[in-house]
Amino acid sequence: MSPLANSYLTDAQVDQPEVFFPLHAYVCSDCLLVQVGEFHAPDSIFSDYAYFSSYSQSWLEHARAYSQDVITRFSLDGSSQVIEIASNDGYLLRNFVAAGIPAVGIEPAENIAAEARRHGIPTETAFFGQDLARMLVVGGQRADLLIGNNVLAHVPDLNDFVAGMSIVLSPGGVITMEFPHVLQLIAQNQFDTIYHEHFSYFSLLTVNRVFAANRLRIFDVDQISTHGGSLRIYACHSDFDGHETTSRVRDVEEAERAADLDSLDGYLGYPERVQGVKRALLRFLIEVRDLGYTTAAYGAPAKGNTLLNYCGIRDDLVDYTVDRSPHKQGHFLPGTHVPIYPPSHIRETRPDYVLILPWNLKDEIMREMSYVREWKARFIVPIPELAILD
Repeated sequence: MSPLANSYLTDAQVDQPEVFFPLHAYVCSDCLLVQVGEFHAPDSIFSDYAYFSSYSQSWLEHARAYSQDVITRFSLDGSSQVIEIASNDGYLLRNFVAAGIPAVGIEPAENIAAEARRHGIPTETAFFGQDLARMLVVGGQRADLLIGNNVLAHVPDLNDFVAGMSIVLSPGGVITMEFPHVLQLIAQNQFDTIYHEHFSYFSLLTVNRVFAANRLRIFDVDQISTHGGSLRIYACHSDFDGHETTSRVRDVEEAERAADLDSLDGYLGYPERVQGVKRALLRFLIEVRDLGYTTAAYGAPAKGNTLLNYCGIRDDLVDYTVDRSPHKQGHFLPGTHVPIYPPSHIRETRPDYVLILPWNLKDEIMREMSYVREWKARFIVPIPELAILD
């Protein structure tokens, strides 16, 4: 049972009842799509959202490098049209606008879309699907490059979403999408990336099946390090022969088959390994607390809320957390009620241990917080397995 992972609480809400929902991942025995149950409508989750992409420097650099690569690879220029689905605060599209390439964002959260527009990025506040795709086409907008980074997991109706991409994509256009790879989620014990706003978790085998059903062909794939191991796929219309399918597509699918992700066997041992991560983290935090040491956390990501709620960790074991986003500071984590402060609070309170909740950014965070070594504090990284780092 877990609250919605991005439902951060104000002072006034801390003493009010909270709603918890079952959080279970299931595997379809037919198509092998990993899914969670839908207990909350997407518009209630995403209409006012707390995640702003621009507060991670490494993510901004990732976006800049991607933009430069696709502009060159697909010869984008001022006559091209770029559309990004779930464009957040416009952090990615700014790179295209700066290069003189027309770009439009689609973002369902009005508070975040407003921030994008403030930076000069035209942004439509809407959920994407076939209806919106047809409206864009009627309005004269078709995508030469259609981007969807870390959005596919947030879609409850996959076929409507992917069909919409097929509608709005120009005849010779390219789709690129990034999403966490379920192969890594299993191999690296990344269970904390499972939360209610992620409706699905993908292998390339499954994504290929969904795209093919909607007349799209995946012609290339990159394995990238973001979010603990993600895939970036490249797709076009099935009847477009301008892009040859690369051997990388076959290589990734073969790796998934080698891990038994083409059958239920590849998923069955996962729960016990997840429980092992929980026991190891709890054992360590209890031991250091009993010895009189203090622990604070860094970050207030959605994945951290899954981790803390699943493990039952509250402020009796972790005094507080800090986050760079002013939109989260002064709030409390859902379920656990751990308070969120600015990063400067760590220097002020000098904890003995810092638990890194966004473990996928641990290198960036450890560089940023290197000053904790002044009082010999150490870092805790819980996933893929417990590690104590200097």
